[in-house]
Amino acid sequence: MTKLNDTRGVERTPPAPLNHTRPFWEATRDKRLLLQYDPRSGKYQFFPRPVSIYDGKGDLEWREASGEGVIFSYTIQVRARPPFQGHEPFALGIITLKENVNLMANLVNCEREDLRIGLPVRLCWLPLPDGAHLPAFEPAR
Repeated sequence: MTKLNDTRGVERTPPAPLNHTRPFWEATRDKRLLLQYDPRSGKYQFFPRPVSIYDGKGDLEWREASGEGVIFSYTIQVRARPPFQGHEPFALGIITLKENVNLMANLVNCEREDLRIGLPVRLCWLPLPDGAHLPAFEPAR
């Protein structure tokens, strides 16, 4: 089995939140994943935006996501630039959440041989120096 680096040791710079992303980043301090929800279309969207991707209007709601999903696609990084250089190999995935949105995140706590399209995964968190967290995913066991 080939263990992949979980990239927990990588020093990351927290992003500067914009007004429309602030609720997302604030919720990560409590390890909660919030998604924007458009009540007119009945659909979620990710990444956070100031308006709906469905009708261009505001008035979006923030709702907590289940944190459950499946791998839609993934890649194994064998070469990387700083700050990830020296932490290879590691996995990045596009995860389709139960709420029917895709997000890209690190895949952690898994072996290379475990990874496959459709693998059920669950949310976990990578800490940032400012107290916020980055969402990551691990196999649901």
